[in-house]
Amino acid sequence: MRERVYYLSLEYYMGRTLQNTMINLGIQSACDEALYQVGLDIEELQDIEEDAGLGNGGLGRLAACFLDSMATIGLAAYGYGIRYEYGIFAQRIKNGGQTEEPDDWLRFGNPWETARPEYVLPVCMYGRVDGGNWVHPQVVFAMPYDTPIPGYANNVVNTLRLWSAMSPSSFNLQFFNNGDYIQAVLDRNLAENISRVLYPNDNFFEGKELRLKQQYFMVSASVQDIMRRFKSARNGPKRTTFEEFPNKVAIQLNDTHPSLAIAELMRVFLDIEKLPWDTAWDIVTRTCAYTNHTVLPEALERWPVSMLGNMLPRHLEIIYDINWKFLDKVNHRFPGDLERLRRMSLVEEDGEKRVNMAHLAIVGSHAVNGVAALHSEIIKRDIFKDFFDMWPEKFQNKTNGITPRRWLLLCNPGLSDAIAEKIGEEWITHLDELAKLKPLVTDANFVRTVQKVKQENKMRVAQMLTKQYEIEVNPASMFDIHVKRIHEYKRQLLNCLHVITMYNRIKKDPSAPFVPRTVMVGGKAAPGYHMAKQIIRLILAVGNIVNNDPVVGNKLKVIYLENYRVTLAERIIPAADLSEQISTAGTEASGTGNMKFMLNGALTIGTLDGANIEMREEMGEENIFIFGMNVDEVEALKARGYNAHEYYNKLPELRQCIDMISSGFFSPHDINMFKDVVDMLMNHDRFLLFADYESYIRCQDEVSKLYMNQDAWARKAIMNIASSGKFSSDRTIAEYAREIWGVEPSMEKLPAPHEPRE
Repeated sequence: MRERVYYLSLEYYMGRTLQNTMINLGIQSACDEALYQVGLDIEELQDIEEDAGLGNGGLGRLAACFLDSMATIGLAAYGYGIRYEYGIFAQRIKNGGQTEEPDDWLRFGNPWETARPEYVLPVCMYGRVDGGNWVHPQVVFAMPYDTPIPGYANNVVNTLRLWSAMSPSSFNLQFFNNGDYIQAVLDRNLAENISRVLYPNDNFFEGKELRLKQQYFMVSASVQDIMRRFKSARNGPKRTTFEEFPNKVAIQLNDTHPSLAIAELMRVFLDIEKLPWDTAWDIVTRTCAYTNHTVLPEALERWPVSMLGNMLPRHLEIIYDINWKFLDKVNHRFPGDLERLRRMSLVEEDGEKRVNMAHLAIVGSHAVNGVAALHSEIIKRDIFKDFFDMWPEKFQNKTNGITPRRWLLLCNPGLSDAIAEKIGEEWITHLDELAKLKPLVTDANFVRTVQKVKQENKMRVAQMLTKQYEIEVNPASMFDIHVKRIHEYKRQLLNCLHVITMYNRIKKDPSAPFVPRTVMVGGKAAPGYHMAKQIIRLILAVGNIVNNDPVVGNKLKVIYLENYRVTLAERIIPAADLSEQISTAGTEASGTGNMKFMLNGALTIGTLDGANIEMREEMGEENIFIFGMNVDEVEALKARGYNAHEYYNKLPELRQCIDMISSGFFSPHDINMFKDVVDMLMNHDRFLLFADYESYIRCQDEVSKLYMNQDAWARKAIMNIASSGKFSSDRTIAEYAREIWGVEPSMEKLPAPHEPRE
């Protein structure tokens, strides 16, 4: 048995499956033709499928890209997660703001899944510990549903196994004795609520009991399944010893959400398999690895000890033991450094006692990685510095990537054909082949083809926008696109200030030359995130003024893209001219949308943050628009003390924008509508918008200047496409495989089902 890789994630943002499956199986044109023959349109069929929206944004979509790559490079890999009945909410724009509707994605069933009742597993919670034994726990059952994950043209099919919560059929006896049979049946809902709904927070920790239940439910069922598969070696006797476990099993923790796997594995080895502590701990640490996805303090998971002790009493004991033994090691290494012991403890003692799950994940793993070069450096020198001092060998970088199957071949057939015509189809599984396009920047015909493809994609989107928003879009205008979750650190507000600045310039001198733009912003705000919802409100309000001002005409349009999701991204990204990646340096761990735009021939305006830095390295600084402070400059400004009023007083265009917002220019019916936004910007802006405003506007002027020379623009777009090779998730996963999991990728094509196997 070769090593199996287990990817544990609470989110999988899969989108639709039909077209991706046809492409990976090599049957898309055959299906297309067959349907056409019977008078049907395959696109109408595709539009019936619901998105599987089992994720919030980057982290969940990364997991989906990784599944595609693990199958495509021939790894024996399994994804484990939760089959949420309700995925990420559908966003509707009503009365000038976001409202949420439940995403009932299973309403008409899910043809891609197979229920596996023969593998149902019990999950225990609550109860108490009696002399080291966990007694009288409550039981809920985990029903697995399997979704096939086909590799590209290699006849490999891996499995995504999602767990659904099921109530045990033995009724609560207390009720039975009371004769309250009906209530006993109704109470089954309580157990089944565990897999009811995805928590809609991105980069924010909400310490709710149901969320902790979801995490343990997924971890417990998955660990049992992993143990069962390890023990039942296909040929030969069942395994009864565990020396080989770390050589046969690799578990990757996608953020800290599944970090209870470390405590759960220890519980299984100690309490069920009766291994001694040191043996068990050695196996666990050699098996698990942890990927960190964020450095924002509000996103780090810190569970109250009271909640953990109540729900998982044995796990809390084990975590205390892990901590005690760990701090003993720290004390040996750094004798008498009590401050260091306090900082590194898995248990935070100030205020309510909490378990720091990132510390548990680091201590219990043999590898810890960030998701872009900068992010991995920040982890080592900042948030996990003490752990890096102790175990420098644990820390690695694995820059994120995206699957070129969905994010080029599927979503941009026109560009895919243009590329294949010039360099063949190798790039589909070896994306660095795109470098062969570099000499073609001087080929006038190829430049023209790329321009034509982009224009066709823009026309398609313009049609869609006219239909949906009844706004006439100028398809010759620059499509300036900012799509991602709404968050202060992503600075959609900075983009909004640029829009207002452009509006003011047009109004000041309507006859001056102006490069027309259609600015599109899209993304969901967490339902409880007030400032993010205000940001959406402001963008809509600004759009309302700009789009209805006859002086502006078709020079500038602002569109808020409702219900941004995977399927909408597949339509919008191929039509983009400009990609906005403008987070404050040091806040976006990697970003992956940035890579999708690059691969589809948009130019990027961005800060030196996340993977933008590596994109610039790959394409050359002349092919990307970089502005604003770098990480060191951000740190220096924070140390000096950031004062928004300085910039407000110094920059007249900025002052005009802020005054318009605060005077109610964009909200005539409620002058105070945006006063909290202005107050935040002026008095407690953690993300330093004003400090980057001047540089951003200057950079945007450069963007407009270049856009007037369409050929020069297209040449830079081609350089972007040709430099995207590094950002394939195939490369990322090959690095995980070799440097963390200890397995070798294989590009071997398996025999098809009808062909004989050796």
